[in-house]
Amino acid sequence: MIKLQNVNKVYRTKTIETTALSDINLNIDKGEFLSIMGPSGCGKSTLLNIIGLLDEPSGGEVNIGGNALPNYNTKAMAQFRNQQLGFIFQSFHLIPDLTVRDNVELPLLYRKVGGKDRKRMAEEALESVGLKNRVSHFPNQLSGGQKQRVAIARAIVGNPEIILADEPTGNLDSVMGNEVMDILLELNSKNDTTIVMVTHDENMAKKTHKLIRLYDGQQVA
Repeated sequence: MIKLQNVNKVYRTKTIETTALSDINLNIDKGEFLSIMGPSGCGKSTLLNIIGLLDEPSGGEVNIGGNALPNYNTKAMAQFRNQQLGFIFQSFHLIPDLTVRDNVELPLLYRKVGGKDRKRMAEEALESVGLKNRVSHFPNQLSGGQKQRVAIARAIVGNPEIILADEPTGNLDSVMGNEVMDILLELNSKNDTTIVMVTHDENMAKKTHKLIRLYDGQQVA
């Protein structure tokens, strides 16, 4: 499902060159749940952004579902992200002026899904994360755990094959964090969704199928 070959990422300015990732080789099978761990600044989020086509590697190849994505143009990659990938962020990234349902509908707008279908699909996604009774609420009326559930519903509303989660439990207490993790595990087991998760939490990482560790931009385990 996801294959990285000799992926490097170098950030350059006029005076300095910083290597964020060095020779990353990674194979993730369909339906696999992978955790990425490492200290702050080791390249975890950079790696996730490259897998999610939010950033380009300086070298190497990113292949998702048989597609060598550096060969795609910007428009094609944006379309691929919208149709094949779902994103979950530590800070939720919900739009405060939109209702819960409207937040979840957003990815469907870019697919030009009709209003009636958008509403149905959003409500089904919210029901799957236990928030069917919150569709008309606004983000400031929700707890942190509920906000993250909305973010998960938004990520899965278009039925993506891959979910990329950047510290999805990082801003939550242990109870809420475990609830969110249980939802991700259920998505993985029931829907065969491939999930790649960045985390600092060893206990969360141990619940996944495979764990890799980064240190100073290099894969060490």
